[in-house]
Amino acid sequence: MDIKSKEARSLNMSKIRSKNTKPEFFIRSELHKQGLRFYVNSKLIEGHPDVYFPKKRVAVFVNGCYWHRHKNCKFAYYPKSNTAFWLAKFETNKKRDMIVIEKLRCSGVRVLIIWECIVKSMMKDDTVCKNYLAKISDFISSDKIFLEIE
Repeated sequence: MDIKSKEARSLNMSKIRSKNTKPEFFIRSELHKQGLRFYVNSKLIEGHPDVYFPKKRVAVFVNGCYWHRHKNCKFAYYPKSNTAFWLAKFETNKKRDMIVIEKLRCSGVRVLIIWECIVKSMMKDDTVCKNYLAKISDFISSDKIFLEIE
């Protein structure tokens, strides 16, 4: 049973954005500070990644833990009402993510996934931020095909 009315829940859900979220802005800002240049939500590439480096052929996705079902994450909880709908929705999201990643990899694009909870920890602690940014930079400049920062 939901603790909010249907109208209040609808209002909450309508305010959730699919792009230009705070975690995305934070990652883009940090990458830009490092002198890296990129496209934002490029429609030229499969899956419209949050950040795309055309010269390096790297697609970066900043995934929300709730919507993309980050394993063992406190933000990836299940709603208590309308559970059948949400289970189907989450499964569809996960399948679409896997298809997009496979298509990108087959076309020679390297994929980096950064989870929302990691970005939140980066926002709170400079040392944590520097460590993760080093991993991100290493991946972008390397020849590795896939990295998931979780």
